[in-house]
Amino acid sequence: MISILALFLPLSSALAADLAFITSQNGNAVSILDLNSHEIVAQTPLDGAPAPVAYDPQTGRAYVISADTGRLSVLDEKARIVDRRELGEGAFGVAVAPNGGVFVTDWFSGKLMRLDGELKQAWIAETGAAPAGVAVSHDGLLVATADRDDNQVSIFDAGTGRLIRRIGTAGEHPFAITFHNGRLWTADVMSDVVSVIDPIGGKLVGRVETGRHPYGIAFAQGRGFISNQYDGTLTVFDPENLEVLDEIETGDYPEGIAPLPDGSGVVVANWDSDTVTLVDAKKLKTNAEIEMPAGPRAFGQFTGRQVQP
Repeated sequence: MISILALFLPLSSALAADLAFITSQNGNAVSILDLNSHEIVAQTPLDGAPAPVAYDPQTGRAYVISADTGRLSVLDEKARIVDRRELGEGAFGVAVAPNGGVFVTDWFSGKLMRLDGELKQAWIAETGAAPAGVAVSHDGLLVATADRDDNQVSIFDAGTGRLIRRIGTAGEHPFAITFHNGRLWTADVMSDVVSVIDPIGGKLVGRVETGRHPYGIAFAQGRGFISNQYDGTLTVFDPENLEVLDEIETGDYPEGIAPLPDGSGVVVANWDSDTVTLVDAKKLKTNAEIEMPAGPRAFGQFTGRQVQP
């Protein structure tokens, strides 16, 4: 199935390998952004308020969930819709699974499912209440969910779905979650902190004070970056000693955040500004601001480098 709009916005033959898939919830669209030229190189309409997204450069596929309907759409790198599956209205967080396919959380039922490359269910497991974000460890062995209404994370065997442990967070309502340097990090939106968790030792090991309503977390150049929705800023911190280093202004209501593929900076989706901001992680300055369709959210790992440009 090919989107009509995507046909009018084909990828340039000179397309650089670094891409971002930006979901625009209010504009019902997905845009592919060239992170070197700062141009939208492909775009497709997608109904149902698309918000969560996970890009897998190894397969050339991006997985997008429409928040209003729970429909999972699979897009190629020309923004063509190549597959779909109806998951129900609770489907929300999405992350790429090892060897193809995805993990998806179900907000309403408190479940985590693994889908293979053909979108067939491999397993399903119980999480805590209202699982939001989902993340996979760098070795592909663990998958973890941020269980918002239980103020905890649940950690599973990525291959089998077996529950390994649950660990309480430092603050209330963990939403985004990511692995970095052997630790788990959650943005606890109601407490203005990021929790730092040892997933193997099974304990909370630290916290980072943030701005108001932290939403997403990313790492670049040995620094951590947290998007603060209510302040329109990024909190910058040292992941080793958890010291806050700086605060950077972004657009209004920053939400999704992901590292640039070369590790030089981060990409931020600003919901109320209808923009994407690129930030240099070393200089701690904005490099570019790009206009997007209404309500860009891009919740998940939405950046990557093409394997086959």
